[in-house]
Amino acid sequence: MSEQQPYVKQTIENQVGYIEFFHPAHNSLPGNILAELAQTITDAGNNDDIKVIVLKSGGDRTFCAGASFNELININDEATGKVFFSGFANVINAMRKCPKFIIGRVQGKTVGGGVGVASATDYCMATKFAAIKLSELNVGIGPFVVGPAVERKLGLSGMSQIAIDANTFYPAEWAKQKGLFTQVFDTTEALDEAVKTFAENLCNYNPEAMKEMKKIFWQGTEDWDTLLAERATISGRLVLSDFTKKKLESYK
Repeated sequence: MSEQQPYVKQTIENQVGYIEFFHPAHNSLPGNILAELAQTITDAGNNDDIKVIVLKSGGDRTFCAGASFNELININDEATGKVFFSGFANVINAMRKCPKFIIGRVQGKTVGGGVGVASATDYCMATKFAAIKLSELNVGIGPFVVGPAVERKLGLSGMSQIAIDANTFYPAEWAKQKGLFTQVFDTTEALDEAVKTFAENLCNYNPEAMKEMKKIFWQGTEDWDTLLAERATISGRLVLSDFTKKKLESYK
């Protein structure tokens, strides 16, 4: 495994704020990185030097493998469970409330919470390697926290299909047909070039108009602060079940 350290970093180039997250374990994110990511997105939303945000991850083949498995295994009470599952809830809500368009740059596979993050972007571009999977049912829980974000993009039919078929990676082309990805590119280089061009072009538009548009796009999600917290409680309870504990042990 890489010795690289986990990070969240932000750079600004031509009024585009690039927010990048990384963890050496296939970009699976522990609580402290999720909290930092949520805060960085919120701060970028309030930064007048940034007109458009690009959300990306480090590394080549995995955009985000969901939540940290090591932290998941060590949950022993409902309160800790709720805090753990609130990590992705807080990131999704930060993205929802951010007054700027967030463009997703998905260079590789994305699993669980990662699918939720990709779904919470306002416009998402990917490579052909960006297969998606909701694997939560595999360990005896379900995609409760990310479900609303995924359903908003894929529709109830698409979301329930990948939530039930928890072993299968669905190809990037399928995700494009369902509306999660707008474009799928053959290489990361082509993706990066397209993202940069698209984001910089958006900076020419009226920020107030984009802010008002974003509000309209997210209409009907005003209760998500409460909803996603309730969903985190469900997952926090299920993760303590004998079924899930045994399942997690078998993966050790």
